[in-house]
Amino acid sequence: MKRLSLLFVALFFALSCSKQKEFSTSEVKDITAKKSYAMLIVESESCIYCKQLKKDLQALSSELEGIDVYSILYESNARVKHNIGGKEALNTEEDLARSLKVSSFPHIFFYDREGRVILHIPGYQPPRTLACTIRYVKEERFKQTDYIKYLSSERCT
Repeated sequence: MKRLSLLFVALFFALSCSKQKEFSTSEVKDITAKKSYAMLIVESESCIYCKQLKKDLQALSSELEGIDVYSILYESNARVKHNIGGKEALNTEEDLARSLKVSSFPHIFFYDREGRVILHIPGYQPPRTLACTIRYVKEERFKQTDYIKYLSSERCT
């Protein structure tokens, strides 16, 4: 009888610990732009270019000053709060990626504080091109010129 009660206590303890884990995974990630502009990277678990992009971003840290950088995982059911498209919403990471019509990885979105998508890049960009893309958004060149013309004029490709 004593062993049986110890077994119940152990089982109760194990179940209570697993409930605490559920609570921590129910936290909501907030990817609303706090600064003037934000960069959202949609990644996939099996994407080798996504892993390379993470390394590249470390080298581009000075270019990224003044821009919020977020990432979500296409295959994730984690909840995320966002204001992309001009309206606040709460979705799973996967649902957000699908609503943004992501079909390649990495997929990079630049958006402003109001949630307006300024530019989206489907696929990987080498560091030199990505640095120009970041400047294009950060320096608000998108208000004056076309993205492709900007890359060409700055010799970014």
